[in-house]
Amino acid sequence: MTISQASANVCTFSELNTNKQKTSVSEEDKEICLPGTDYVIKSQVSLAAYTSYRVGGPAQFCVVPREIEALQASVKYAKTHGLPVTVMGAGSNLLVSDSGLSGLVIVTRHLRHSQFDSQTGLLTVAAGEPIPGLAWDIAERGWQGFEWAVGIPGTVGGAVVMNAGAHNSCMADFLVSVQVLSSDGTLETLNREQLGYSYRTSRLQGSDRIVTQATLQLQPGADPAQVIATTKEHKQHRLSTQPYHLPSCGSVFRNPKPYAAGWLIEQTGLKGYQIGKAQVAQRHANFIVNSGGASACDIFNLIRHIQEQVQDRWSIWLEPEVKMIGEFQPVS
Repeated sequence: MTISQASANVCTFSELNTNKQKTSVSEEDKEICLPGTDYVIKSQVSLAAYTSYRVGGPAQFCVVPREIEALQASVKYAKTHGLPVTVMGAGSNLLVSDSGLSGLVIVTRHLRHSQFDSQTGLLTVAAGEPIPGLAWDIAERGWQGFEWAVGIPGTVGGAVVMNAGAHNSCMADFLVSVQVLSSDGTLETLNREQLGYSYRTSRLQGSDRIVTQATLQLQPGADPAQVIATTKEHKQHRLSTQPYHLPSCGSVFRNPKPYAAGWLIEQTGLKGYQIGKAQVAQRHANFIVNSGGASACDIFNLIRHIQEQVQDRWSIWLEPEVKMIGEFQPVS
């Protein structure tokens, strides 16, 4: 069984077979009861509603578990029926092809719980918790350390896998441990050192492990009003510099030090450039927005155009931060 994680900010595991596969499961069955649970696996589910770009074709099969037991049952079901698995959280750093995905898509955004320990400053939080809401909850308790994350539109699971960051901070700075589910259905706890963190990546990318929860070290005991004020500043900075009024995936490209990707794109004269309904944002050139009715193909071809133009101008090939899964055919 191949597992591809595509959560928030997100990672694509290697060699995902995106072609339709013959399995023992009939797609004529619109709903399949997941053994041992109250959940159903649905067929031919549009993934556009599960991505922040609002694009993407159908999942061959899709399930949205709310408990660890249902997640385990989903993985077991896929393994039994020979289905490749794609894991999605908020879909906020993800581009799903218009042709959709084969196998079973597991959406983890409803795996939610949190436990605050005011004595130690440890926060244990489930993979599906939205990062912005969590940042506000932490601030209102007067805990410091997570103010930077308020503008990240993903879930905890995706942020852990991708080592999401902003304002010179990142998940690796605060992560103590992470609980993961392996393809054999067992749960395991890994510490930060075992994850091999670096800029926007970890060893969880390319593995068959699914993040179920994370434990963070924060600092309790501050004045809530002060922490809220700092969190608001970070949020306002995001709103004033990034195009949150239209569907996007956040930053499209990694920053090729010492340059900022947005600066390179802007200096290449691509602000506002459009293919179909996909457009390089006027407010921030490292954003591609869906201006209304864009296809995944529009966005993919715009990404390729930007890479080629920046390469021609600066001899720098921009590496995508957004994860692209499914079949894409670039325009020749």
